[in-house]
Amino acid sequence: MAFGIDDAIAAGLQVLNKFVPDPAAKAQAEAELRSSLQLWDKAQTDVNAVEAANPNIFVSGWRPMIGWIGAAGLAYQYVFRPLAVGFGVAGLPPLDGSLMELVVGLLGFGGMRSWEKYKGLTK
Repeated sequence: MAFGIDDAIAAGLQVLNKFVPDPAAKAQAEAELRSSLQLWDKAQTDVNAVEAANPNIFVSGWRPMIGWIGAAGLAYQYVFRPLAVGFGVAGLPPLDGSLMELVVGLLGFGGMRSWEKYKGLTK
């Protein structure tokens, strides 16, 4: 299950509802909570942009590396290993189920990025 800013705000609001009885103070605290979480998200986005622009492959290349590892793992699990077993090669261990979760998550992020570019939300 994903946990995003909206979930953090909802959790914070539950705490505010229990401990801040004054509606005006509650509204002020809610505004401060939203502002601080948005600033936190913006700061992380800025760090990601600087990291991705770095020409050093060891700084900016870890995201593509994760993609290639996921693709290699899928190729092993669903193409090469079944073919090898079909030709009688024994002893090739299967990969665990978390590989598909990793790759599907990466594809989701890639899809979101493509949608942002399509809508013109990025430069």
